[in-house]
Amino acid sequence: MSVKVQVSGVIDRPVAKVFHLFADEHVRNHPRWDPLMQLEQTTDGPIGVGTIIKRINSHSGSPVEGTMEVVAFEPNRAFGMIIHDGPVEIIGTATYEAVSDNRSRYTLTIEFPGMDESMAGILTGEMEKAIQIHKRFFESEVSE
Repeated sequence: MSVKVQVSGVIDRPVAKVFHLFADEHVRNHPRWDPLMQLEQTTDGPIGVGTIIKRINSHSGSPVEGTMEVVAFEPNRAFGMIIHDGPVEIIGTATYEAVSDNRSRYTLTIEFPGMDESMAGILTGEMEKAIQIHKRFFESEVSE
């Protein structure tokens, strides 16, 4: 049993700038759009396949320690990760596609192995909220 949710939105910024803010600068920026998340990169070098990031997720009220491993990194195209928050595993991918020179389609796909399908509606709503938060962040942070 598994739940898979996919949502997307259009960002009024070029793909390269959106990718840079979300993927290249993920450790710095994720806590800026989600203050209940703390991240610390534990491997050396720039983010890429194999990068390990320590996470402290406080969304449930009590901090849950975990890790994120980058499993896909295609500049300006895809950023994929396997997340472990305590015993919960999440597989996430962000993809990027140019709509025009200054507009990008940004798609998040999240899979929760072992989760009951009845949670799909709630998770979709939360992911749609996340896309809107990211859109506001990207559009306010990226200069033309």
